[in-house]
Amino acid sequence: MKKIFLCMLLSWGSLAMAQSNINDLFAAGLSDAERFTTAYLAPVSEAAIFNMSNGWYNSGDAKPLGGFEISLIGNITGFKNKDDKKAFTLNTADYENLQFVDGSTSKSVSTALGDIEGVRVFVEAEIAPGVTERAEFELPSGLSSEGINFVPSGYLQASVGLIKGLEVKARFLPKINTDDVSISLLGGGLQYDFTKALPADKLLPVAISAVIGYTSLNGEYDFTDTDVIAGENQRIDTQFNTWNFSAVVSTKMPVINFYGGLGYVTGKSETDVLGTYIVRQGPFQTTYEDPFSITEKVSGVTANIGTKLKLGFFRINVDYNISEFSTLTAGINFGFR
Repeated sequence: MKKIFLCMLLSWGSLAMAQSNINDLFAAGLSDAERFTTAYLAPVSEAAIFNMSNGWYNSGDAKPLGGFEISLIGNITGFKNKDDKKAFTLNTADYENLQFVDGSTSKSVSTALGDIEGVRVFVEAEIAPGVTERAEFELPSGLSSEGINFVPSGYLQASVGLIKGLEVKARFLPKINTDDVSISLLGGGLQYDFTKALPADKLLPVAISAVIGYTSLNGEYDFTDTDVIAGENQRIDTQFNTWNFSAVVSTKMPVINFYGGLGYVTGKSETDVLGTYIVRQGPFQTTYEDPFSITEKVSGVTANIGTKLKLGFFRINVDYNISEFSTLTAGINFGFR
């Protein structure tokens, strides 16, 4: 359960990374630790950005003045069959100190989404004339090794109709704090229904809208108390910012409707490894303060199709989004139009 919650935080993707191997990676030197961590986290950051960008609409028909809807929305982004995102090629020529124990110069290793286990590496250096020191350790695996093949998210969302086909939206997840983790989410969006400007709007069987949505997720994972490495205030801070630009069309029937959209998603993640880290193993024993930050940028085209059932004040909707990381979205909605 804790790993799933940290997966929602999505700044690093695997509990094993923070609790078992980060000390070993710093033992290889700061440059190697940063290079490996960047490649390790990139796919989970990409999955998170596509995941968080969903759920902005369940109809192309904007609400009239004073109409509102309050929704509980959940997203599940799967990666079970995304083998190209679950591993990357580690070439020792690109690293200053990391070497494979079996003598390989290049091989596939796990990302934060992957399941490759048992890959052992070593670092070795001369610490005095004629005296070398060597440290061996195992590279981290990822979420799939724990049977987790999805990235989840959930939040509350509210929509209110204004005038002339304009609808304003807001989403949020109140700040959640545990002993180790804090996470919060905020976002805002606009929907404009072009068909509301037509004289025969009420006679048209479909509605066509444009939707813009912005989402920001902030999280922090504090692992100072795990005693993995000496130091203090050891934590990972992350922020994700995403934009969704979509064109939406839907039917306008009383009870059951269908909707679909074509859009463009762009986003950025910024992950900071902060605190004091005292490395006491391997040939590169030293102390690091706020060692490094990682930035990932992602963009891509998306398309979705869904259905919405309306029973008075109560509505439910489900849609499937096709993109680089496809997502299933479900919403429970209460509203008045």
